[in-house]
Amino acid sequence: MYSAQQVRKDFPFLKKKTSKGKTLVYLDNAATTQKPVQVLRAIMEYYEEKNANPHRGIYELSEEATEEYESSRAAAAQFVGAESGEIVFVKNATEGMNLIANSLASAFLKPGDRVLISAMEHHANIVPWLLLKQRKGIELDYIELSPDGTKLEENWEKRITAKTKVVSMTHASNVLGTINDVRAICAAAKEKGCYTIIDGAQAAPHLQADVKKIGCDFYVFSGHKMLAPMGIGAVYGRKQLLEEVPPFLGGGDMIRRVERQNAEWNEVPWKFEAGTPNVEGAVGLKAAINYLQKLGLQNVRKHGEKLTFETLKMLHAFKHVRILGPENTKEKVGTVAFTHAKIHPHDIASVMNEHSVAIRSGHHCTMPLHQTLGLAASSRASFYAYNTLEEIERFGNALEDAERIFGVK
Repeated sequence: MYSAQQVRKDFPFLKKKTSKGKTLVYLDNAATTQKPVQVLRAIMEYYEEKNANPHRGIYELSEEATEEYESSRAAAAQFVGAESGEIVFVKNATEGMNLIANSLASAFLKPGDRVLISAMEHHANIVPWLLLKQRKGIELDYIELSPDGTKLEENWEKRITAKTKVVSMTHASNVLGTINDVRAICAAAKEKGCYTIIDGAQAAPHLQADVKKIGCDFYVFSGHKMLAPMGIGAVYGRKQLLEEVPPFLGGGDMIRRVERQNAEWNEVPWKFEAGTPNVEGAVGLKAAINYLQKLGLQNVRKHGEKLTFETLKMLHAFKHVRILGPENTKEKVGTVAFTHAKIHPHDIASVMNEHSVAIRSGHHCTMPLHQTLGLAASSRASFYAYNTLEEIERFGNALEDAERIFGVK
């Protein structure tokens, strides 16, 4: 039986006391997760025993480092149902989205071609396209939200027109928590001959993503949101497309041959990995994947649903609170965003901090989404494998204290 209390024993960070003398209630997992000892030890063991530059030496240590790096690629591939040669390591999902956008644009997009995204996207799936709009003259279109602001508008398929060349969509919103039907989105896009990109940064830590079943051309996720270190992420790319598009970054390891006036690129996936790679991060990502698979991602998902349900129930007791996103826990990942009619999100977060409860306040890198909802900012609590019902209770008590401090009745 799944036990969050047992899981917590693997996380040294959760034992620390804040300056208030309390254990920290960490509810900002959509931003980044804490790391278990299994990940920390794997990184330390790599540096103690196998640290060398991979792919560059024929001596034993370099070959061991190469094996560590490539076995981590295989683990990342298995995690999303891909082949090793279809996984490109990047430093995070944002870099991954930039790599895909720029490589696709260089190979296939021309002025006037349209890219379709949604109104709930993270800036990582907006800004790269805006840069290409300025530089190359592409057009950017949006699937709007439903009237209640919880999901995509009905008949969103009609947004895919003859001018649409790319459909790029979040698998799960980092604010609303909404899980989008990416299989249906990719199928509809493919019928119109579009390239498809899925931002899985928020979904991959909670859902069993299978890129072949989803049917996407590209899928992106970040390690640090699923117990791995910061600075490592992965791009799944359909092999044929990875071979067709040009590299995004140039330098060492991504080349086969360099002459004064010409260069020949390395094979996929290495053609997209310029310079000394983040082997430490890849090792940590593999350890995190192994840890999650031991826990059972389906168990982590069910635990997140339970915490989300209890949080939503608790927030309904506050008459001035507006909950953002769907309230059916099956339709969202473990993220609950809300606003308070009488208290600014930053003030709520400050009072929470006094109670040693860490939540996020602001626009969460989704300014267009907040503008769509008529908001400048919101508060967000997000959960992962080690959070407990007792922590949800402390969260609720802190919100009660915020109302007391600001005189809310």
